[in-house]
Amino acid sequence: MASEPLAFPSLIGQTRAGLEALCREAGAKPIHAETLLAHVFRHGGRDPAAIPGLPRRLAAWLTERDTPLALHLVRDERASDGTRKMLLAMPDGKRVETVLIPGQGRLTQCVSTQVGCAMDCAFCLTARGGLERNLTTEEMVAQVLAAERLHGQRPRNLVLMGMGEPLHNFDAVARFVRIATEPKGLAFSPRRVTLSTVGHVAGIRRMIEERLPCNLALSLNATDDATRARIMPVNRRWSIAEVLEWTRRFSRLGRKRVLIEYVLLASVNDSDENALRLLELLADIPCVINLLPFNPHPGADFARPSEARVSAFRRILVDAGRIAVVRESRGREISAACGQLKARAVA
Repeated sequence: MASEPLAFPSLIGQTRAGLEALCREAGAKPIHAETLLAHVFRHGGRDPAAIPGLPRRLAAWLTERDTPLALHLVRDERASDGTRKMLLAMPDGKRVETVLIPGQGRLTQCVSTQVGCAMDCAFCLTARGGLERNLTTEEMVAQVLAAERLHGQRPRNLVLMGMGEPLHNFDAVARFVRIATEPKGLAFSPRRVTLSTVGHVAGIRRMIEERLPCNLALSLNATDDATRARIMPVNRRWSIAEVLEWTRRFSRLGRKRVLIEYVLLASVNDSDENALRLLELLADIPCVINLLPFNPHPGADFARPSEARVSAFRRILVDAGRIAVVRESRGREISAACGQLKARAVA
């Protein structure tokens, strides 16, 4: 396997509070956590002994206990629209994909949270292999640092929409979000970090209880329970009504953005009647509706709607006063678009 080693200190998995605790354990002042934050996260990870201003005793203590996280770049692909997809091998050989999506004056990174996925959504390629394991916080942070190290640009936006269901790996994902939004760490604005879920109600409840500093994107994809349960098995546990009730509660937190993602599947959920029911379901939820025409992949049992059908569906929503955007499918030619991620074997 052709690969490029990428080494990061294990400190990248620590929040500010975690770094302060390490300083105290080492017999140093917690204030040194600020120095660690700046140099570990803003400068892409460094050997503690090489960090200016860090007491030698603390640097030696951290170095002695550090187990570097070593990733390998297996493949780096670029689409004609500028989208890049990196296939990364974790220390145990498990592989995940992360995607960089360029936009006008911005760069968005799609971060994976699991190796595979247990949610089994019928239209998603990632789900076909099932769940192999959760990613650690360090492995999520490393995706962001690896992208910057390899391509020389830190993304402006982070979306947890890669491989996996983020709320199925809540503790590690919550720690990642706090690291990402730490002002003296990775320093992303909470308004520019979005967590996408299939409707894991227990996880949404914890997001609210812990006031997780990020936006919420709900992958709804149907307007009746029978259809949603058929294409998204999670609906057998949490109905549309229950999922939307907790999404509604999240929207009331203030300064939080709610996105409703709706994958349009030809002759399944793309009729005018579906659009009208969607309006009813979302009547009292302030949100942006992202319409995603299905991105085909080998063996898929669904088809992509025509542009005319997509346009008609959107027109019903817009005429009712809702903000509805047809999200451009970036990176389709390299299987980097929504629902196409899968850590493929590489010859």
